[in-house]
Amino acid sequence: MMGLPRSVADALQSVTHSQRALAYLQINDELTLVGAGGSLENYGLGALALGRPALDQAAFLEGLLPLLETPYLLPSVELAGGRAADLHFYLADESVWVVLLDVTAERDQARRIQQRAYEMTLLREQEALLNRRLEATNAALRATQLELETSREALLRAHQRMQSELAEAAGYIRSLLPAPMSQPFAIDWRFVPSTELGGDAFGYNWVDPDHFALYLLDVCGHGVGPSLLSIAVLHLLQAASERDVDFRNPSLVLKALNERYQMETDHDLFFTLWYGVYHPATRRLDYGCAGHPPAVLMEAGTQSVQLLKAKGLPIGLKPDVAYACESVIVPGDSRLYLFSDGAYEVEGPDGTMMRSEDLIHFLKHPGMDGQSDLDRLFQHLVQMRGANALEDDFSIVRFMF
Repeated sequence: MMGLPRSVADALQSVTHSQRALAYLQINDELTLVGAGGSLENYGLGALALGRPALDQAAFLEGLLPLLETPYLLPSVELAGGRAADLHFYLADESVWVVLLDVTAERDQARRIQQRAYEMTLLREQEALLNRRLEATNAALRATQLELETSREALLRAHQRMQSELAEAAGYIRSLLPAPMSQPFAIDWRFVPSTELGGDAFGYNWVDPDHFALYLLDVCGHGVGPSLLSIAVLHLLQAASERDVDFRNPSLVLKALNERYQMETDHDLFFTLWYGVYHPATRRLDYGCAGHPPAVLMEAGTQSVQLLKAKGLPIGLKPDVAYACESVIVPGDSRLYLFSDGAYEVEGPDGTMMRSEDLIHFLKHPGMDGQSDLDRLFQHLVQMRGANALEDDFSIVRFMF
């Protein structure tokens, strides 16, 4: 410690001994250990024996002796017991002096720094990988969103086309329905198709000068398919054009329709139908029913009710079916109602369902405000449903004889 005061030099030497655990080895030209001292135990060298080969007792010197140059520093050498030391080699007095200074703390600190650097590098790599994955996921989400938007637009266009087609079909069906009549008897009706358009249709016409046909049909399902079938049947009944069929005989008409329109050949569609023929001269009404709700005949004076039903399966379910024909004499000042199940099978928000008995009770008690019982019925159903539209077609025809 040239130039330092003796006291300072001694203090520095003391610090070096205490904090650096200084130790030394003296090795002669024959590589024999001839001297040792300092904190040898710190490096696992407490059992050194003088006079014995140095390399046999200090394996960390293997390949380093004899020295090629001096002084020489070999930093941070790992020693037994997990310690690390800087090895300083000096040549003096025909001996090699090996000075050991403990750098275990520095090595550990360097390892910690290196570990933190590795962890930071790993974190950066993980962050970069996560960012790449997020970017890929976002790109996939954007692509999916674009596909969904494209699909939504396509679905919206398809829905609009379908709604347009349904509106056109409903308008066409309405154009085929006969106008209300006042002579020789009064006929009025209401037809409100559902948003999905069902298969309801009805009509009335003279079969010949003495016989008047009246009918209402309901094709299963909703959409254009059922409406097209209802139109075809309506055309046939209006024209009374089926060959070899007497349209004054309900049982023959129903049988002919059943043979013509079978589910197997009509896209699994079937329909119900009430068909009647009225003879004004005798007030006789012949009728048949193919799985349809019965017509309701009410006599105004007595409020008595007759359900005009007859045995018969829906049209199209099964071939070779016989249909019964029933007859009734219509009392004077009577009302006859034809309707589909959409005129009463309405479910309220609380899950309650209106029944045919409820419909009959409603029709038996017309309002006192002069409003049509048909309009009052529709408003009642809409109010009961709790919505602006019904789930099924609303079709009802009233005949006043």
